[in-house]
Amino acid sequence: MQFPRFDPAMKKEGLLSRLPEMYELEQLVEQARPLGRVETLTTVKVGELKFPVYALAFGNPDPKYPTLALFGGVHGLERIGTHVLLSYLRTTIELLEWDVSFRKSLEECRLLFVPLINPAGMFLQTRANANGVDLMRNSPTQAEKLSKLFIAGGHRISPILPWYQGKENEPMQAEAQAVCDWVVKEVFPSQTAITLDVHSGFGAVDRLWFPYARTKRPFHSVAEVFALKALLDRTYPNHIYRVEPQSVQYRAHGDLWDYLYDEHKKVAPERTMLPLTLELGSWAWVRKNIFQVFSLLGHFNPSRTHRVQRTLRRHILFFEFLQRAVTAPQSWAVISKEDRDTYRRRALELWYG
Repeated sequence: MQFPRFDPAMKKEGLLSRLPEMYELEQLVEQARPLGRVETLTTVKVGELKFPVYALAFGNPDPKYPTLALFGGVHGLERIGTHVLLSYLRTTIELLEWDVSFRKSLEECRLLFVPLINPAGMFLQTRANANGVDLMRNSPTQAEKLSKLFIAGGHRISPILPWYQGKENEPMQAEAQAVCDWVVKEVFPSQTAITLDVHSGFGAVDRLWFPYARTKRPFHSVAEVFALKALLDRTYPNHIYRVEPQSVQYRAHGDLWDYLYDEHKKVAPERTMLPLTLELGSWAWVRKNIFQVFSLLGHFNPSRTHRVQRTLRRHILFFEFLQRAVTAPQSWAVISKEDRDTYRRRALELWYG
């Protein structure tokens, strides 16, 4: 399946043109308005073209309620992540239209979406944004040791090269700053929150990464993430995900979720926020269709229609699990000191031994 390219005929409300992904998102935004809340976090430009970064919120409006926030499209080449979230967003909207039990479940929690963080990069078919900056290397955090992948861990050499962090001491890029501001406003107040950022392009299996990307040292909430993994293993013992710290694979400068997690711990140490990354194993798609290596998008996205469809439906059960888990923190996030010590010890043995 070829992902659709920009169509100059797509015009609406004064903005000159749209990505097909943006066009689909805007259709869903219009359907969602009566059912939830829609915000434009920022607007980015490519020449005279303007692309809004949308955020959608469903469920209880009180930001203190349990929150699941889903993000995608940080890297413009990884279109499949945005498509996965658009598919789940469409399902969410349809369920809100007719499913009484689903509407009832959202009275006890909040479900948030930012499906396309980097529309300029997706339009330009680049990993970075329109300024050549990799948004997932753009926060102030610095790795303790440069990744073994050299510049892939982030660099300040030139925006001509991929993984460019931006100039030192400059403000974060508009898209990155807008997402961070929105997370502070909408996610930080929650007593229990999980964020999930969908990516592709690494490995042959689907991985669930958690902080840190900048260091191999355990992060503060390792006991909670181990408890959540144990809950997932018990609930769906045949699930497909490999759960691990990102630093097991490589370390990187400027990770947005490292930065946001540390900021959250400064202002709300008594609350739980687990930032997860779903890294779709794109190497499996390439292995099944080696000709994808000759396509820029082929390194990051499935090319055959049936593989795209399988990917779009593959993760719905996991998204539903996360919504249930965040609404029931007593099953993993509210744990005694004794259990916390046990979970931490087992986590250290599993991931840091």
